[in-house]
Amino acid sequence: IESIRSRAIGEEVIRSVTPGQQVVHIVHEEMIKMLGEAQPISLKATPPVPILMVGLQGAGKTTSTARIGLYLTQNQKKKTLLASLDIYRPAAQDQLMRLGENCGVAVLPPFIGEKPLAIAKRAMQTARNEGYDVVLLDTAGRLHIDFEMMNEVSQIKAEVRPHETLLVADALSGQDAAKVAKEFSDQIGITGLVLTRVDGDSRGGAALSMRHVADVPIKFMGVGEKPEDLEVFDPSRIANRILGMGDVVGLVEKAKASMEEEESQKLAKKMMRGEFDLEDMKNQLEQVSKMGGLGGLMGMMPGVRKVKKQLEELNDDKLIKRQIAIIQSMTPAERKNPKILNASRRKRIAAGCGLGVPEVNRLLKAFQQQQQIMKKMKKQGGKLGFPSGMMPPGGLGGGGFGGGGGMPPFGR
Repeated sequence: IESIRSRAIGEEVIRSVTPGQQVVHIVHEEMIKMLGEAQPISLKATPPVPILMVGLQGAGKTTSTARIGLYLTQNQKKKTLLASLDIYRPAAQDQLMRLGENCGVAVLPPFIGEKPLAIAKRAMQTARNEGYDVVLLDTAGRLHIDFEMMNEVSQIKAEVRPHETLLVADALSGQDAAKVAKEFSDQIGITGLVLTRVDGDSRGGAALSMRHVADVPIKFMGVGEKPEDLEVFDPSRIANRILGMGDVVGLVEKAKASMEEEESQKLAKKMMRGEFDLEDMKNQLEQVSKMGGLGGLMGMMPGVRKVKKQLEELNDDKLIKRQIAIIQSMTPAERKNPKILNASRRKRIAAGCGLGVPEVNRLLKAFQQQQQIMKKMKKQGGKLGFPSGMMPPGGLGGGGFGGGGGMPPFGR
């Protein structure tokens, strides 16, 4: 605040045409400076490189371990082994086994009665024997910091000598996260932070305090529920989120990652011609679902905080799945030409997907509105502010976000 005050009271603002915007710009710059430069996870050591995951229980440590394993496997092309050292929390080792299986990352099989230090030694030996590049060691947490936990982590750290020690913390825990960061930094020594649930209402404000207190870089952020919902930390983007400015860069990247470029271009051309059928709508709904649903998308877009709350109330994932189910219950001819959908056909479709006729009618109404949007896009050259080939959110329900109709009442 002091650094912002000293800049905001000087000539920098007095000379500005728009002082309000200039203050926001100063705050944004100071946040980026405080958050520090992006520093990727370091693997510059003799393989297998040990990485120790530490943190309190419930912060998302086990999930983050699997996600980082997936990231290293897919993005860094590293042969990665996961190992759970948590023998205290019921089913903790089973949880990592399941997550590893879902992510396609190898997990060290647990032995009944084996102590954490022995598991760590076995994991490192297995990795050496089988040619692994990286070993991720998921340590046990507690509900609060205590001597036993810290002593156990210290012993494991002394044994495996990790190249990175990453503290996993919940962004929603607010200023408590800063206290946890200080304790682990002072007693254990950490090399980086992993923030989870950054997609929540806090928008990652805890990142500022933790980065300042621990004086180590933030390496990753968990931004959703799926295994791939892990982002390499970018100070500019989290500063945007904290200020509620949205993350349009992240939105575009997510769109590109989930949608094949060729398909995107093909659909964009159809939109430009004002052509759009129910098969196209189904494809769009599937892409939105892959990208974390409407809630995940809206969190990245500027000025939609109120709408995001509506979306959270709605359980939009179920909404999208229902709409896809309705379209899948139609014949190819019906998807191509919805005008032939008379009352008897709508009744058959409703029975086929296990929903009511009113829900089929609502989808068709939404489709008609979508077609109207496509016509507007044709007139405006496609400039409605969404990535090429992506459906504007209003296409998913009655009236969109600005048309007075609100969100569709599915799932209520």
